[in-house]
Amino acid sequence: MSLDSTKADDIALVIEEAIVSGELAPGTVLRQEQLSEQFNVSRTPIREALRRLAALGLVSFVPNRGVRVRTISREELHEAFLVRAELEALATETAAAKITKEQLQELDDCEQQFAKISVELRSREPGEERRSIMGDWVRANHSFHDVIYRAADLPLVEQLAKSARRSFSGPAVWAPGDHSIDELYARNAEQHRAIKQALFAGSAGGARELAREHVLSSFHLLETILEQVGAQPRDWAKARGRSGSAAG
Repeated sequence: MSLDSTKADDIALVIEEAIVSGELAPGTVLRQEQLSEQFNVSRTPIREALRRLAALGLVSFVPNRGVRVRTISREELHEAFLVRAELEALATETAAAKITKEQLQELDDCEQQFAKISVELRSREPGEERRSIMGDWVRANHSFHDVIYRAADLPLVEQLAKSARRSFSGPAVWAPGDHSIDELYARNAEQHRAIKQALFAGSAGGARELAREHVLSSFHLLETILEQVGAQPRDWAKARGRSGSAAG
């Protein structure tokens, strides 16, 4: 990974947190030259960070105006999860009839890795300690579902589902909160195990319902986190300073 890419990761994380916490209000215009000065870096990692935020649906590029923080309502977010729930259900049901022994083994490995990271996550204090492992948690979660997409072999369904899951999918979104949501994180891991078991048993109907329930449960987890974030806004200026020193 290049130095610019590492800097872009750090900057994207700080801005993502500021957007989620409400420090950067919807409609705020982010100008590259100002961000470059604030983070004490060239425009190259700034541009890359903004592209990553755009891929998450957190900002949008406005011709001749810069980059604007998107307005994403709870209704819009809920709709994205409803769409993904149906697509995940379809993919998982289809995978039950197609999944190979090799893919089942891969799914088992991914489920165990996600469970391990989930236990580690819950053992850490919310905030910086959790933030350091959230990237691993998100990647392990995606890896589990990606095995199912490959087994289902429904390219359009996979494309649409992954597009829907990019809404608020970054590590910074899932890290805040307090220990009151640990039960929801534990349930998320248990649902992965239940989906795996249904696929091992070849239960298409069972796998479909479990997958749908899992995605809707994930929305409840996200909604709970966002409520906590809104009640405890972070100091973006301090975060900016921290990232600036880390990025060198």
